[in-house]
Amino acid sequence: MPDSALRKGLTHRRGGTGYTAVPPWVYAIATAGAVFVMLPLVAMVAKVNWSQFIPLITSESSLTALGLSLRTSTASTALCIILGVPLALVLARGNFPGQRLLRAFILLPLVLPPVVGGIALLYTFGRQGLLGKSLELAGIQIAFSTTAVIMAQTFVALPFLVVSLEGALRTAGSQYEAVAATLGARPTTVLRRVTLPLVLPGLASGAVLSFARSLGEFGATLTFAGSLQGVTRTLPLEIYLQRETDADAAVALSLVLVAVAAAVVGLAYRSPRKNVALMQAAQ
Repeated sequence: MPDSALRKGLTHRRGGTGYTAVPPWVYAIATAGAVFVMLPLVAMVAKVNWSQFIPLITSESSLTALGLSLRTSTASTALCIILGVPLALVLARGNFPGQRLLRAFILLPLVLPPVVGGIALLYTFGRQGLLGKSLELAGIQIAFSTTAVIMAQTFVALPFLVVSLEGALRTAGSQYEAVAATLGARPTTVLRRVTLPLVLPGLASGAVLSFARSLGEFGATLTFAGSLQGVTRTLPLEIYLQRETDADAAVALSLVLVAVAAAVVGLAYRSPRKNVALMQAAQ
């Protein structure tokens, strides 16, 4: 393409009146996809008993389940950061035999049915599990406790943080770290003063997505932790139980969970300009 034509196309694009890279038929299919996702949510909103909405979501069992979900999701997100940051660094910066296999195993919970993850945790940390027997002798019981809820949430949410942070590390490159190392900075200093500030937006997005995934976790929690009110019955489990006895309460609580999840995901996916500004500030 001639330079003059390219400049003309860019000028039209910047002006907002010229070329667009998206064909019209793509918009049609995208509209169908958006309707497919949004229509069930609209149908759920239409079924909410608005006259009883506040009493339904402020019942004792609902507030207990919501509080437990928020506490365990916060704890599991912190655990995801503690475990996920080193994993992402090793996968993005390391070079060792079996690296691809490690990545495959770390990302496996993304495609596994959550109930399978719950069974795996149960046969590892349960009373008769691989490690559970030794823990039981030491007086430590994990299965069917609040700790089990946090572990189940961490198991399914950890890949979200690892994927986000590894992508941010690969995009940022290692040139700034190399410069810091040539100036005499120790590896830990480079990590603390250069690497982490550089990928802070990716870390924040991964942490928010992990929190959202933990908040909505159901299958692994039910299998590994059970459904004990005030102990392991998180909001998704409360919704499932209310569906059998009080459909209005189930719909109202579902709307609350959707609203919280939408707010959390909205924090993760800022506008491109804000992400660029954060990256520049980190640099």
